[in-house]
Amino acid sequence: MLTKVDHIGIAVHSLEETMPYYEKALGLVPSPVEEVVSQMVRTVFFEVGETHIELLEPTSPDSPIAKFLEKNGPGIHHIAFASDGIEKQLELAATNGCRLVHEVPIEGAGDKLVAFLHPKSTFGVLTEFCQPKGE
Repeated sequence: MLTKVDHIGIAVHSLEETMPYYEKALGLVPSPVEEVVSQMVRTVFFEVGETHIELLEPTSPDSPIAKFLEKNGPGIHHIAFASDGIEKQLELAATNGCRLVHEVPIEGAGDKLVAFLHPKSTFGVLTEFCQPKGE
């Protein structure tokens, strides 16, 4: 059901300050910046082979990313796995003792459905499942 590592999410204070590193020092091309209102973030993706790096900037002090930055500072926030059956993936995780942040997928960036597993049940790693809408 998991098909690949889709992306690695990195929390940042400012997309404008961080993007030049990925563009100039690493030579990567950014996607258009997108605001995900439900998650209170602005995001941009950089493609590296079949995997993406997602930069996440909070748009509100109440954003989960703002809270992460306050506690941990900038850095790796989550790992996301592409799934060809996100609902079944959530069911499998829950059946095997994982605490679900989302019991049903929600709308995420990149025209995808997403759902997270709580890091307290995944050995400290915030884990995301994602699937393109309509699949």
